[in-house]
Amino acid sequence: MSRNTHFLLSCALVLGLLFSSCSLPETQTAEPVPVIPAAVTPSLEPVPTATALPRTLTVCLGQEPNSLYPFGTPNMAARSVLGAIYDGPIDTFTNGYQAVILENIPSLENGDAQLAAVTVKRGDSVVDADGNLSVLDLGVTVLPSGCTEAACAVKYNGANTLQMDQLVVTYRLLPGLTWSDGETLTSADSAFAFKLASDVATPGSKYLIDRTQAYEAVDERTVQWWGLPGFVDPTYADNFWPPFPKHLWGEVSAAELALGNVKTHPPVGWGPYVFKDWSAGEYIRLEKNPYYFRAAEGLPKFETLIYRFIKDAPTGISALIAGQCDLLDTSLRLDGQIDLLTELERNEQVKLVTSTTPLIERLDFGILPASYDDGYAPGIGDRQDIFGDVRTRQGIAYCLDRQTVVNTVLGGLSQVPDTFVSPSHPLFNPQTAIYPFDVNKGLELLKQAGWVDPDNNPATPLVAANVNNVALGIPLVVNYLTTSALQRRQASEILSKSLGQCGIGVNLEYVSQDELYAPGPAGPLFGRSFDLAEYAIGNVGTEPPCAWFLSDQIPARPNQWIGLNISGYSNTDYDATCQKALKTLPDDANYQDAYAQAQSIFANDLPSVPLYMRIKAAATRRDLCNLTLDAFAINDLWNIEELDYNPSCKK
Repeated sequence: MSRNTHFLLSCALVLGLLFSSCSLPETQTAEPVPVIPAAVTPSLEPVPTATALPRTLTVCLGQEPNSLYPFGTPNMAARSVLGAIYDGPIDTFTNGYQAVILENIPSLENGDAQLAAVTVKRGDSVVDADGNLSVLDLGVTVLPSGCTEAACAVKYNGANTLQMDQLVVTYRLLPGLTWSDGETLTSADSAFAFKLASDVATPGSKYLIDRTQAYEAVDERTVQWWGLPGFVDPTYADNFWPPFPKHLWGEVSAAELALGNVKTHPPVGWGPYVFKDWSAGEYIRLEKNPYYFRAAEGLPKFETLIYRFIKDAPTGISALIAGQCDLLDTSLRLDGQIDLLTELERNEQVKLVTSTTPLIERLDFGILPASYDDGYAPGIGDRQDIFGDVRTRQGIAYCLDRQTVVNTVLGGLSQVPDTFVSPSHPLFNPQTAIYPFDVNKGLELLKQAGWVDPDNNPATPLVAANVNNVALGIPLVVNYLTTSALQRRQASEILSKSLGQCGIGVNLEYVSQDELYAPGPAGPLFGRSFDLAEYAIGNVGTEPPCAWFLSDQIPARPNQWIGLNISGYSNTDYDATCQKALKTLPDDANYQDAYAQAQSIFANDLPSVPLYMRIKAAATRRDLCNLTLDAFAINDLWNIEELDYNPSCKK
């Protein structure tokens, strides 16, 4: 399992997918607001000194950054600011990685990544066949060199040596890089950052650090990462630590830096802008970095960059129309204002920029409620096994009018995914089973599963006639659980009506986000006590998240209710295929095949129905150029140095 997958799992389980440092946070959509003419916009206090400079870009954020210390679990707003101070060092996009301050992205093909067989012996630190840290000893199961799946795993006999695969990756910095204070940036600064990240006082996951055998500077511009034997990381290209200024912070403790005090330790980077000041509750001001490595290209385009803090999307839209913001950042959660922004764009008042995100809105089936863990006994309290037959789940999928949700709730700006992989992802498998809205096909599958309509009245629910593990005469009525966010209410109402056309009774139940994502056993999701549950889950990085549906990710009492497979789905073929994908490098032809097979199994078994890709939105003045959003970009202002004003960019 890669560090990104593991990080997603741990964050989502412990924090309920609520903290932006772990995943894309839940979008809390706001109520639509009327078009606000420029003459009626609220006034914002001017930022001191900003108007004295010839060219200023004002970005309005939906929250105040929680820290400008890169290892301080920055929120969405902080990531936007940090992206202007620290450019890259590697940008992540839908189609992969792009080097920013590195000469290239390491790969087996270009020789900067190598997978070599190494000899290990008893007492050595390794990663075992399940991806866990282990000390090699009698009975430990490992994958010998060349093995990527459980079928070829071996148990160590405690005496002999054996060969395991070890991944070594080399990263080469661009020549001539400098810090914003003019000091030379070297590989030692990256090694220093790794040391800081490893410190117990530094926040954040230690998953990758624990699986690192060595991370060291080879020469002034070269760094090497050595994984532990057995740790074959598909995301190895991203295992480069962003440099920290050793010449400034080398004598400062990790605990002190973790406080994020910008007065004593202001952020110092190599990006297009330099931190100048932070007025709490109001703004952060950056200025052009004279030592920026792309300065010869005329970048950045502005001398001053102001980040204002705006309380909500309606206020931000008003400020944009009034000319007090040049750009509304995605942290303002504008996806709840798409109709309004589309109308404003039509009236030539703003420019709207959108993209899908890795956040999939999904509807999970409660296939295996936690109450079944001690045996299925419907007569003494267990819910009837209404989702146990795959034909029932497939029939329900055909009865979900997902495209209408995309067209009406999301303005047609999203897509209906068929698997846990976005349709735009390079590893998406277009050959999987699909379930477009089709009442007749849905009813036919439900009939095959044993559901009948005895009164020939489509307005009443179907009943069980010959459904496996369901008592005769039980009506097909389900509880549909989700949060009360406006977008969810709109989607669930459309979907419940379409389910009704198939004779499926639906009881809509809205709860707070905190209640929905509460830990098990009390929480309905992680406690596995629901019929249908609509919620969102995001993926960190570009690796497809097949681990969401592994059998060992079912939250239950033995694992302290830790796991993302809340439906209780279990399929040994799926487990084997997904585990193979997680243990295969992207350079290997089997990598794509394994993910394609995992998607096919998923699409047939349907533990969950992907509803739509969530969207993110930014809005700008009409003449702002070069802003593009990418689904997988961690920082949506990844190319802020290229943003500019030009009348030709109006549309």
